[in-house]
Amino acid sequence: MKKISVALLSLVVLAGAYAIAFGVPAQVAQLWGGAPSEQSDAAPRGGAGGPGGPGGGPGGPGGARGQGRTTTVVLAPLEARAYTQELRTVGSAVSLRRAEVIATEAGEVVEAALQANKLVEKGDVLLRLDDRSERLALEIAEANRDQAQATVTRYQGLHQNGSAVVTDVALSEALVELRLAEANVGLAEVALENRTVVAPISGRLGLSDVQVGDQLSTGDTIVTVDDTTTLLATFEMPERSIGLLSEGKPVLVTTPTYTGRVFEGTITAFDSRLDSVTRSATVQAEIDNAEGLLLSGMTFAIRMNEDTDPLPMVPSTAITWDRSGAGIWVADEGQTARVPVTIRYRDGDQVWIETEAPVGAQIVTEGAAKLREGAQVTSADAARGSGA
Repeated sequence: MKKISVALLSLVVLAGAYAIAFGVPAQVAQLWGGAPSEQSDAAPRGGAGGPGGPGGGPGGPGGARGQGRTTTVVLAPLEARAYTQELRTVGSAVSLRRAEVIATEAGEVVEAALQANKLVEKGDVLLRLDDRSERLALEIAEANRDQAQATVTRYQGLHQNGSAVVTDVALSEALVELRLAEANVGLAEVALENRTVVAPISGRLGLSDVQVGDQLSTGDTIVTVDDTTTLLATFEMPERSIGLLSEGKPVLVTTPTYTGRVFEGTITAFDSRLDSVTRSATVQAEIDNAEGLLLSGMTFAIRMNEDTDPLPMVPSTAITWDRSGAGIWVADEGQTARVPVTIRYRDGDQVWIETEAPVGAQIVTEGAAKLREGAQVTSADAARGSGA
């Protein structure tokens, strides 16, 4: 019995404490025939978390959080600038003018001037073959020509004196023999000249294995000559960048051999078709190499630049994202509105965009992440000025 009394007393105490703290519930008050507790009505109006209390109700000190507040941001006018598109690719180059010297005559090499990398001019002697037989043949041809010339001279003298010994037919035959003898001299001279091999173009000699005493056969390769004052670079242009191609367009060329040096060139030709596998077009460009630093066969890094039409440009901090995509905040008379954008290009911290916002509009470049539609803002510069 004593335990039951203690339990009932505890319940009464708890009920009283609840009534003091939270008021008497309306249902209980009606059962007792009384009015609802005044404190139960007051709590919703002024208690913690109630609509009018300090926890954030519209009428209390914490209500309508953020309304009437001004956010300090960094503003800047929207500018339009051209974006420089840059294409990088790799290619190799050969001499624009190059020649392979081939033996047109067989024979023994008696003289050779084939030092590798030597600069030669067109017509310089590179090699001589044994020409003793050709010299003898020329002497015989010249002797026959001289004899034919003497015969014609004698026949013409007799014929002019009215001698019946020399008929018109005999004189005509002597003239024919003279022309044949002169032609044979010409052939002998050509054969003798062919025993001497000269440079077909000006340039640098390549490596050659031919030495004095070697026996050459017709068709043997003697040496190569490369005119390296201009190189012809060949590279591939991907399909997405075909719009950058045009004859005469400048290209910039670099090579690890000369770090920091940039060589200039121009596009001279490109293929009219794309490769069906690589989806690229073959391009050729001439590279100026007047200093002779570059060699045929080198691999190069090739760069092409193209400026677009001016586009709005903003710092990356001005771009915000939501479910609809990217956007920027435009400030007009202290109020902000979010304007969607389409990102076209990026370069470091700068972003080129397409947007309906006009050039010159004030945009939020810092502090955009904390803004909401219609938020009031003030420029950080203006805030510092007023603070001073």
